[in-house]
Amino acid sequence: MKVSEITAKDIANYLRLSEVSSEDEKDINLFLNIAKNYIENYTGIPQKSENVKDETLDTYSDFIIVVYVLCQDMYDNRRMYVDGKNINNTIKTILDMHTRNNL
Repeated sequence: MKVSEITAKDIANYLRLSEVSSEDEKDINLFLNIAKNYIENYTGIPQKSENVKDETLDTYSDFIIVVYVLCQDMYDNRRMYVDGKNINNTIKTILDMHTRNNL
């Protein structure tokens, strides 16, 4: 699996939701997009590239769990943003390993 292949259904399964309403699916899709954008902005690694040889989020399989955990946090707390001050240490470690935005 790759980051670009993660669907709302995958996230719902990870969240152990037995039934997903259309409202839940809409929220999960939003959380999924926010999580991918957060990883992209944090690391500087793009989600997509015109050149197949360029690195993207799909290049690194460890970003998959980052997406799942970020979505879970947003779902559990019903927030439409990632709280940078209280980010999970495992997530922060993974993202820091791949950061290209060192200023």
